[in-house]
Amino acid sequence: MTSQDTKRKGSHEPSGSSAKRPTKSSQELRTDLIMKQTKDIIKKIQKNIAIQDSTDLKTYIIDQISNVDRMNKSNKTSKKVTIGIFGRSGEGKSSLLNAILGERYLLPSGSSGACTAITTQVEGNPSDSNYTAEIEFISKEDWDSQLQDLLLNLSDKTEDKNDDLTKIAIEKITALYGANKFKKTLEELKKDAKSAKIDELLLMGKKPISNTDSSTFAKEISQFIQHSRSNPGNWYWPIVKSVAIKVPNPLLEHIVFVDIPGTGDCNKIRDSLWKKKLGECSIVWIISSINRGTTDEDPWAILEHCVYYMTQAGECKSINFIFTKTDDIDQEEYIRNEWPSDEEKPDKDQKTACIRKRNISSKETVKESFENSKLKKKMTLNIFTVSARAYFDKTLCLERSDTEIPKLQEVLKNLNNSVTKDLARDYVSEAKGILSLIKSVQLESDTVGAQTEVQKNFEQNLCKALEKLGWQFDMLHCVLDKCLSDGVEESERLCLTSASSIISPNLSHGKGGFHKILKALCKNDGYHWSNAWNRDLDLNVELAQHMYKIIDEEFYSIFPIHCKTGKSVQEQIDKFSIIQNDTEPPRASIRYHIDNFIKREEIKLKMSLKREVIERKKEISLSIETTIKDAMVPHYKKAAKFQGTGSMKKMQNTLTEAIENLKHDMFKQAKEEVLRKFRDLEQYINDALESGLQRSILLLTETGKIELDVLEDIKELEKLLQQLSD
Repeated sequence: MTSQDTKRKGSHEPSGSSAKRPTKSSQELRTDLIMKQTKDIIKKIQKNIAIQDSTDLKTYIIDQISNVDRMNKSNKTSKKVTIGIFGRSGEGKSSLLNAILGERYLLPSGSSGACTAITTQVEGNPSDSNYTAEIEFISKEDWDSQLQDLLLNLSDKTEDKNDDLTKIAIEKITALYGANKFKKTLEELKKDAKSAKIDELLLMGKKPISNTDSSTFAKEISQFIQHSRSNPGNWYWPIVKSVAIKVPNPLLEHIVFVDIPGTGDCNKIRDSLWKKKLGECSIVWIISSINRGTTDEDPWAILEHCVYYMTQAGECKSINFIFTKTDDIDQEEYIRNEWPSDEEKPDKDQKTACIRKRNISSKETVKESFENSKLKKKMTLNIFTVSARAYFDKTLCLERSDTEIPKLQEVLKNLNNSVTKDLARDYVSEAKGILSLIKSVQLESDTVGAQTEVQKNFEQNLCKALEKLGWQFDMLHCVLDKCLSDGVEESERLCLTSASSIISPNLSHGKGGFHKILKALCKNDGYHWSNAWNRDLDLNVELAQHMYKIIDEEFYSIFPIHCKTGKSVQEQIDKFSIIQNDTEPPRASIRYHIDNFIKREEIKLKMSLKREVIERKKEISLSIETTIKDAMVPHYKKAAKFQGTGSMKKMQNTLTEAIENLKHDMFKQAKEEVLRKFRDLEQYINDALESGLQRSILLLTETGKIELDVLEDIKELEKLLQQLSD
């Protein structure tokens, strides 16, 4: 994250814990009122039902009323919008978030180099006004193993040594132990005075930090995120696995920011962690300095590298491309290059005019690149041009609107409002469902036959609906089977050619140290990030790519992120219903309330299944790469053991022979694993719908009348739902 380069404050600068907090909008206040009215109705029903005669139905309804509030509290923590942030160190990530939160020096900068592998998470603190953080460390065993590897890399004096690994080793050891400590032996480092503190943190596992003052808090967490080359030692990021920060700010009520590292440091723990975090993001922010953003290929390279984890193995719906440091401009140079005609030159306030013109031009360039990319089919794009420094400092002569920080704050407000509205709708609908059940069982004694008939009809409809759902899944299974078979065939044909680009690349371009790169890849189960090559090397993904490419279109139609395809799993679930009436029953009839209750039960089941479908979709997609990796791991370990003269050739031969021997069974197993997991998903959905709705149908036949007039309350809840829709 970006540097805290200045302490100068503008006269209108919000800062520290005293920063002005956003006030609630009229929409939020209206939603709060709807929630209060619903809670009042629930409390009244709870009070009145308590005096009813004891029955199984009464017990069930009391439990459901208690569950409504529990569900609401649970959803407030689980229904979060996760925003992933990509950007190299120095691009302005911390400054951007600090400006959005209205606290200039809250989040400290991260260091360059290997430190970028730390995943940092920032979300709201709903509990109190404290600023809190939880620092999670890697295990002591992992660090002991890493330290040995770091010293081994430093001891390599051969011509083909890996400069990336040497640089990382120096950075990590210097950060922890101090200047020139990378020259020490393992025994000397273990006896070093700093070693006791390092062991203490590693054995602690997690370290909590809490403070009511944002400035003090920032200083306390800085040693786990930052790195000062001028003051080495006592910087603990090399042993940090992740940092979770909570800030008392309403803009983060339902928002979670995750700083996603764009590169790795050969640490497979961190590598798997950021990939998992990326899969949770529904929105991704790409942060790039405007001075190089339009020509910089890194943001697009990051997207290309990560698009699979964002879409097939994730749930990303949109990208926000954010240019930072828009106030950093040489107006004379810009006018000379961009306004060659004297007639077009601005007469006054030239710097602001140049900034605005460059902002517009930058947005158009990125939009054009996006329109020509494959990403357009899978997600939407929004572009912002921001200046965090000008937002705080009005002496820079930019209007607040020109900084576009208020625009991003409005985006977060709208996201929060949307989640709040969804939570309110769920709460009111659940309350209405309970009242509909009470009304549904208020049948006269002479209508018991009709009650049995209702049960019979619903049970028949359930059988028919499940059978229809099974047909749909059979069709989707056939589609997957066909494209996976094509993927197996293509993978068998091209896997050795693809793998050779990693195992035996063309080194005529002068990139040395490949022996160490290949060794690091083998030690890390097929993955290595090379700073010198500025790219990641992932042999497992390389081997899986042909299967992914062939199934991509069909897989996306079965598991789309934000659109309807006509045959997606979620659409089949949404269409599922045991209410088969052609016309809606009259509002005054008992059948109307019965249908209302069943509808709500169906919606609850579908909502829980939606989340399950997303998570299982990720598992299904990742199973191809995972199956290949599992098959290759023994051969990676074997190759990693080779040392001395000719070891690189031995590693290459070991991997090539393994792929040749495994290719038929390995890709076939990957196909079978995808189909097995897909059938497991089908069975889970079938069981959840069948058991859930059978339980709901049986509730309609429960004996024990509830003497409670809830009709007017149902009408009131329907009005509240309509207000939420409006």
